[in-house]
Amino acid sequence: MNHLPSFFFYLILAIMVLDFILERFLEYLNTTRWSNKLPDELKGIYDEDQYGKSQQYLKVKQKFSWIISSFSFLVMLAVLVSGTFIWLDNLLRAYSENPILLAILFFGIIGLVSSVISIPFDVYSTFVIEEKFGFNKTTRKTFILDKLKGLLLGAIVGGGILAFVVWIYLSAGNNFWLIVWGVITLFMVFMAMFYSNLIVPLFNKQTPLDPGELRDAIEGFSQKVGFRLKNIYVIDGSKRSSKANAYFTGLGAKKRIVLYDTLINDHTTKELVAILAHEIGHYKKKHTRQGILISILQTGFMLFILSLFIRKDSWLAADLCQSLSGFSGEVAVPGFQLGILAFGLLYSPLSLLLGLADSFLSRKNEYSADRFAGDHVDATTLQEALKKLSVNQLSNLRPHPLYVVFHYSHPPLLSRLEALIDTKKKE
Repeated sequence: MNHLPSFFFYLILAIMVLDFILERFLEYLNTTRWSNKLPDELKGIYDEDQYGKSQQYLKVKQKFSWIISSFSFLVMLAVLVSGTFIWLDNLLRAYSENPILLAILFFGIIGLVSSVISIPFDVYSTFVIEEKFGFNKTTRKTFILDKLKGLLLGAIVGGGILAFVVWIYLSAGNNFWLIVWGVITLFMVFMAMFYSNLIVPLFNKQTPLDPGELRDAIEGFSQKVGFRLKNIYVIDGSKRSSKANAYFTGLGAKKRIVLYDTLINDHTTKELVAILAHEIGHYKKKHTRQGILISILQTGFMLFILSLFIRKDSWLAADLCQSLSGFSGEVAVPGFQLGILAFGLLYSPLSLLLGLADSFLSRKNEYSADRFAGDHVDATTLQEALKKLSVNQLSNLRPHPLYVVFHYSHPPLLSRLEALIDTKKKE
């Protein structure tokens, strides 16, 4: 018997189309900020040649992004309309009816196919675009190993978590989301503490910063601001890219600061201390704990909403699964994997709103960490470090304000420099 597409199908379709249109509109707004001539506000940051190169880089990256997003949209549209998800689910049911095995195979196949499809795009981005602009340091061997390690890690960790969640769903009834929330919370805290110890070494080598001027300067500043820090590491970021970075990770005794070797090569000791002062500012202002707490609350909220849609005694569950049949006329067998996939597509508008709030708070926290650094080191030094970071990465220094609202977790450079000017005036 043929089934007409459900209301949820059209809702998912509308969400996908509107999201695609919104992203293309935001990208268009960014193009209105491009200029062939060095803008006055960027003089002293970019020179003419650097600015021209940055504009070319932005144009190439945006064109490639448009190709990828359009391809992904069309593929997802075809998969949804043709009922491919239902076809795959029914195919797997011919071999097993075990709910845990079904979910693992279902998402495993989708993940594997997605990874394989993305490989040509990743190759072009890494070995053509990034290579052309002098950023790529990744060898073909490293690229292949990264892909294989990523797939293996996803299979082990992702598959294990998925199996456990499905088991709880089958065992705990409609309140399963509370148990899942607790388990995911423990996992999030565990990863916040041990990610740099367990996951990063699979892809990069981390070594303690050698004794010397830089380590003495960092430890001296840490003591000055009452920040107990024993773990200062250097990561071999140069094995993949010439772009520089630094980050703070861990909690309590497991906290550590990680410097990219490219960052050390490109900055003076004073500039590096200023950058780390910013990272320490996040910890002193409790931004790290705040981020973890918000993530936990958002996860609980999402799981609660999910439980309303896929609970066994709800008509929504069957209707939600059937929405993935598109125009194929196939009848869906209600199951966890179909329900959670359809829910994920429906949840995206709410996820977008929460993401906007997260980005707003993140930008606010970046200003706060900048002020902390400006108050405890020379604000001018931090300004120079931020300029150097942006120029070396050919960053877009004039993004459209609306694009910033949707996509920037950090304020644009010019806004940060202006805020630091106010900090210097107070000194």
